[in-house]
Amino acid sequence: MTSTQQRVALITGCSSGIGLLTAVEMAAAGFRVIATMRDPSRQDRLMQAAQAAGAGSRLEVRRLDITETARLPQAVDEILSSHGRIDVLVNNAGFALGGFAEDIQLEELRDQFETNFFGQVALTRAVLPAMRRQQSGHIIMVSSISGLAATPVTSSYGASKFALEGWSEALRIELRALGIRVVLIEPGAFATDIWEKNVKMGKAAMSPDSPNRERSKRFAEMVRTRVAKGDARKVARLIVSVANDPRPRLRYRIGRDANMHYRMKALLPWKLYERLVARMTAIDG
Repeated sequence: MTSTQQRVALITGCSSGIGLLTAVEMAAAGFRVIATMRDPSRQDRLMQAAQAAGAGSRLEVRRLDITETARLPQAVDEILSSHGRIDVLVNNAGFALGGFAEDIQLEELRDQFETNFFGQVALTRAVLPAMRRQQSGHIIMVSSISGLAATPVTSSYGASKFALEGWSEALRIELRALGIRVVLIEPGAFATDIWEKNVKMGKAAMSPDSPNRERSKRFAEMVRTRVAKGDARKVARLIVSVANDPRPRLRYRIGRDANMHYRMKALLPWKLYERLVARMTAIDG
């Protein structure tokens, strides 16, 4: 890339939350941002925020549904035809599926993986040939502390993030000699739509017939009233910093709760750890 070329960032899930904030921060930092979302009619918040940051001219919105895996190579080719390169891929799109494991149906678990894992894999594979030709690129996976330390009532979400973590570890080693950097961002609880508009409850999770109904209600109340949620702009700014780092680390945990949870799991005997998690999440009453 010559000094006059603008670096191009492709970001998924930009209609809200971390994706929206990252798109704005990256455009403000000078990147040409391709902000994608399943429904471009939801772009108003994004464009208003970009204009307020003086970065609207460096941001464009395109429709992209990462579960439409057969179309992803064409979508990437269209971006390359317009811009010539993709320097940064931010795999951010995802949702959370809530419910006790025994209440989650297999088709619901598969839907969770289609978005949070297989969609990320498919889009990464579609972008890799261009990055290989460039001999450079950053692939930034927005994972979660749940990908390192799973919590009850979110087993499906945690499983999809554990899968993403394992795949990304291997991918990083495979690509290191090609000048392509793979990075995992592992946020704790931040104020986004992930546990509001972007949460799905398993169909049976809140059913009167579920043996876990009361425990699910206690957990939901705990998340609503007792979980401190940080400013998601910190995550977006971390992603920009990683995108500008020629030698980023593999993992970046962010959030006080994420670091505390990780250290608890790493340092405490398992029996003590599981008792503490059950108590903190209110599932034991």
